[in-house]
Amino acid sequence: MTNIEKFLDMVQKSDNIVFFGGAGVSTESGIPDFRSVDGLYNQKYDYPPETILSHTFYMRHTEEFYRFYRDKMLCLDAKPNVTHQKLAELEAAGKVKAVITQNIDGLHQMAGSKRVLELHGSVHRNYCQKCGKGFDAEYILNFGTKIPLCDECGGKIKPDVVLYEEGLNQQTLEDAVFYISHADVLIIGGTSLAVYPAAGLIDYYRGDKLVLINKSTTPMDGRADLLIQAGLGEVFSQIPQA
Repeated sequence: MTNIEKFLDMVQKSDNIVFFGGAGVSTESGIPDFRSVDGLYNQKYDYPPETILSHTFYMRHTEEFYRFYRDKMLCLDAKPNVTHQKLAELEAAGKVKAVITQNIDGLHQMAGSKRVLELHGSVHRNYCQKCGKGFDAEYILNFGTKIPLCDECGGKIKPDVVLYEEGLNQQTLEDAVFYISHADVLIIGGTSLAVYPAAGLIDYYRGDKLVLINKSTTPMDGRADLLIQAGLGEVFSQIPQA
């Protein structure tokens, strides 16, 4: 029995699956990740992406922040891929109880997943820092190179995205801990498991069906009950119609 066959068997037999995913879930939709050879961390800007995507940089150099953000983070033409679609199918079939994602692209919801916990927020939610009015991602994009301003009070608009130096939403974290700690099967896919506190969430898993699917090695490989070093699409495309 190959590892993929073992994985398919686990999925078939469980009705309490939680999926925890990172950038590798969306790379097959054309959205760049952060740490691969052609990811954001290897592209040339005046500042490294970690600096640009920090709270301090956003406050001090808002226009420069938005230039990078529009260019690299707003991938509004991206469409869900087979992994997003299969997860939505499995949820509709009562097998997947929650998708926990580090991504901010909204592709899980676009594919039809209902219970999505966004650890790092979403590009599709933006709010005026002065009056709190909400705006969609297109509104941000249509401001060109300028800082997006509220059409009611003129306040500065900030994406509902967790920047470096900012804390994660406490309720989202608590919900993620709940689903992971109660899961029968925990599938971790497309993440280097290098970003905390998100990576620490797997410590709450109590079961014996921890599946790790990633193209490259991660610090958690030794803890996996089933390790599949492959692209997510290659694995998920083999899941039969739920």
